[in-house]
Amino acid sequence: MELPPTWREALLYEKLSDGRVRCLTCEHLCVIPPGGVGFCRTRVNLEGELYTKVYGEISSISANPIEKKPLYHFWPGSVALTVGSWSCNFTCP
Repeated sequence: MELPPTWREALLYEKLSDGRVRCLTCEHLCVIPPGGVGFCRTRVNLEGELYTKVYGEISSISANPIEKKPLYHFWPGSVALTVGSWSCNFTCP
């Protein structure tokens, strides 16, 4: 089976019994059955292996003041490039 170009095997997961996997990407620690997806809808269990569906995809990019980041001590007054991808693991309305 040929996968879309943005699908790659995930790095942060563990294999469980019966083909299920536990995603270790965020605090939800989703246990995903074969063919299922995680809470964020970007992780899918394909035959007992976890794949990300958004590898290399960028949904937003911006230059932010370093003071917004946990790096503000490094170079005050400088800018940090911020990149984001699709989906979210929060439950905002």
